[in-house]
Amino acid sequence: MFDQLDRMLGLVRADYADLRYEMARETSIDFSGRELTGLSASSSDGFVWRVLKNGGWSQVSFTKPEDAERAARSAVENAELLAKGGARPVRLAPVRPPKDEIHPKLNEDPRSISVDAKIELLRRYNDIALANPKVATTQAGYWDMTRDKYFVSTEGARLREELVTTRIMGSIVTKEGSLTQTVRFGFGGSDGLARLRNREAEMADRVRICVDLLKAEPVKAGEYRAVLDQSLAGVFTHEAFGHFSEADIIEDNPTMREKMKIGAKLGSDVLSITDDPTRPDQLGFYRHDDEGVAARRVALMTDGVLTGRLHSRRTAAAYGEPVSGHCVAQDYRFAPIIRMGCIFIEPRDKTKDELLARLGSGLYLCNHMGGATIGENFTFGAQFGYEVKDGKPGRMLRDINISGNLYATMKNLTAVANDLTLREVGGCGKGQMNFRSCNGAPHVLVENVVVGGR
Repeated sequence: MFDQLDRMLGLVRADYADLRYEMARETSIDFSGRELTGLSASSSDGFVWRVLKNGGWSQVSFTKPEDAERAARSAVENAELLAKGGARPVRLAPVRPPKDEIHPKLNEDPRSISVDAKIELLRRYNDIALANPKVATTQAGYWDMTRDKYFVSTEGARLREELVTTRIMGSIVTKEGSLTQTVRFGFGGSDGLARLRNREAEMADRVRICVDLLKAEPVKAGEYRAVLDQSLAGVFTHEAFGHFSEADIIEDNPTMREKMKIGAKLGSDVLSITDDPTRPDQLGFYRHDDEGVAARRVALMTDGVLTGRLHSRRTAAAYGEPVSGHCVAQDYRFAPIIRMGCIFIEPRDKTKDELLARLGSGLYLCNHMGGATIGENFTFGAQFGYEVKDGKPGRMLRDINISGNLYATMKNLTAVANDLTLREVGGCGKGQMNFRSCNGAPHVLVENVVVGGR
């Protein structure tokens, strides 16, 4: 394959060009209640040119090798037109061209497991939920994806990296009279299908929570001190803070550029945030991004001070900051864009119980359930929570939404536990889907949380 790509690369006359070839294989299985409603296995492949000519930057995708020359000519012409049309000239930060071939270390390769075995694995978890008489229905899905990517460039890059993702996820619905409650479940990762096995106890716990919610009381609206669990704190980190760490999001926003200036004190002294795609086995793992840049750990915030940013080669040159290896495409049809890989709050030295004791009275809020951000303001749902008195969780609460301002919340985050947990299923829809987007956090204590409810 490399020899074929090298021959194609010789078709381009430009200041810089790269060519990515990708083969994708996907399996999907779905249950609705006890009914098997979906089963598919598909594969696709294709190529994409990226060309820099006279400061113009262009991308063209194609699927047949015989179309390489036509696509290359189109990419060069488009780049020249963009340069002549007054588009902002593009420069690329220098990088060391990679020469490597990387295959994941898998504990049970999903490609070696039959579809029948995958159906039975999913059915087993689905049946755990449906065995409870309070469960009205379920939605359960199995999914695996393999991306086998080749990358060459006129700078001499010669890279192959294979990414394998597996997951089981869905929702449980309980019903009593006219009241229904929904709880999500999910597990998976990038280290093989074995991660999906032996999770029966976790599934049973999700069923128990969904049943208990039928007896829970709606939360009373107000302003509270609250402990957020790893799921809620991780989603806050990704949605409210993480996107503003992506250089392209704030590039043309002078107000946000000023607020997100490196060295700015934005959070409390206990808040440190990192993005590390190279952290082994987690959902967002990769060694090189789709520009062929080696991924690296980036300290985005250290003790409340902004210390880093996520970049493509283009934005790194524009900002005069180091490349980070965070430019990722959904697949060959899309231009790579700046994406978080695995973003998380760094753990500190407290236990969850110590955070609850420090909280005294307030709320313990658990599991994210949707949400939105508008500028620097956010709103997230929590699947459930507990009233806390004298440091002890008590009655269960439901119908919980939390809202706030990013910068105020980061300064109101006053304690961080030592129990970092990373999400096993994820997704980010910035411009295109990234199913491998990972986030996480330990438990955190936050002052002045605005809670919507009854």
